Amino acid sequence: MILRILNLVVIGTLVLAAAWVYRIKFDATVQAEHLAKLRSEVRHERDQIATLRAEWGQLDDPARIQALAKRFLQLKTIAPTQFDSLDHLPERPAPDVTASTDPIGGLIIENFEEPETFGSTGSIPATSPPASPADISAHPLVPPAREPPPQ
Repeated sequence: MILRILNLVVIGTLVLAAAWVYRIKFDATVQAEHLAKLRSEVRHERDQIATLRAEWGQLDDPARIQALAKRFLQLKTIAPTQFDSLDHLPERPAPDVTASTDPIGGLIIENFEEPETFGSTGSIPATSPPASPADISAHPLVPPAREPPPQ
């Protein structure tokens, strides 16, 4: 009786082992097919890259570009008299003194509002009138306006 049970256990174990080996073989076959597909895609992409490089070589040919430039652009050759030295350039214009005000700082001053302060109870106080530009310029966080340089 024990031999029959032992035989049944061994046969069951062999069946399970065979099923497990079959599953491993099936997974390996699926992985091999996937690998073959990826290799085919890589080969296809490499062929496309080679085709694009050849096409780029034709498009980037200097003789072709020169022919297209002659055909579509009305360019004239450069004469040696068109070049000049840097000594003949005009002087840089003087900075405009009237435009030295800070436009961003002006916007900040125009739109500056005092921060709201709440009482110790946390209640919101009644609205106060907006601050005047003179009050804002005296605020410690607002930089003073620049004076124009003396002439």
